[in-house]
Amino acid sequence: MAKLLEVTNLKKYFRTGKNWLHAVDDVSFTLEAGKTIGVVGESGCGKTTLGRTILHLISPTSGNIYYEGNDISKPNKKELIKLRERIQIIFQDPYSSLNPRMTVSEAIMEPLTVQGVMSRDAIITETRRIMETVGLAERFQNSYPHELDGGRRQRIGIARALALKPNLIVCDEPVSALDVSIQAQIINLMLDLQEEQGLAYIFVTHDLSVVKYISDDIMVMYLGQVVEKAPADELFKSPMHPYTQALLSAIPTPSIHNRNEQIIMQGEITSPINPKPGCRFMDRCQYASDECVQPQVLETHSEDHFVACCKYKMFL
Repeated sequence: MAKLLEVTNLKKYFRTGKNWLHAVDDVSFTLEAGKTIGVVGESGCGKTTLGRTILHLISPTSGNIYYEGNDISKPNKKELIKLRERIQIIFQDPYSSLNPRMTVSEAIMEPLTVQGVMSRDAIITETRRIMETVGLAERFQNSYPHELDGGRRQRIGIARALALKPNLIVCDEPVSALDVSIQAQIINLMLDLQEEQGLAYIFVTHDLSVVKYISDDIMVMYLGQVVEKAPADELFKSPMHPYTQALLSAIPTPSIHNRNEQIIMQGEITSPINPKPGCRFMDRCQYASDECVQPQVLETHSEDHFVACCKYKMFL
């Protein structure tokens, strides 16, 4: 499988007075065409910032982003316009991400109209095709977002993302605002579209059950850094970083006889503003030692399984 996206040492810092908030700090990963990488972690860990930095909705502080072998770290205006056709985003809130003054068909037509390649009749035909692809009935084409439920609104968001035929979509918690039954419909739709069109996803979420179902690989982020990365099945079978273990222990189990023993994290959360060079999870980790004050880097434990923990061997 061809390498579609490669991110190396990506950083995004925000100025806060005289200090810097390290939202994304030295993140590296690769994504193959037609595959999904899940990005998980608690609120504020940098998941959304990572996705938006790759899209250049916000500019990176440093690092490199390679898309289809080309360096897109600092694209000019013309390059960015072409890039936006190939890399799209599905936003978390399907209501606030849509223009309330636009009907369903107008919202889907907009990117095609701005592109300026197709005739009006061709745009109308393509819009109907896209609506059918994402499961939006033709009767909704003149409806407004407030007249639809959350699932249908998110289908509009997916339709807009598909309009320009991208091959990479950043999914920023696309089902977190939906009911569980609607979540399943949207996830299955995204999997079907991936198979049909060869799409690659960066799937940002805090829902571990969802990310296991849709992802090929999973990255676990904590305060701007990747602390563990592995294939989805491997990560759930053998979590190694203490933070990953704590996250997985919090997943509800349907059986009252085989409940997980939840790991309760204690201690203060390290500030992301000018953090010290050691492990950022140290103050909440039950295994913390003097070695944790040293910088932690992702190290290969087994094939495709990486962990940034100086004590990871003890968790085998």
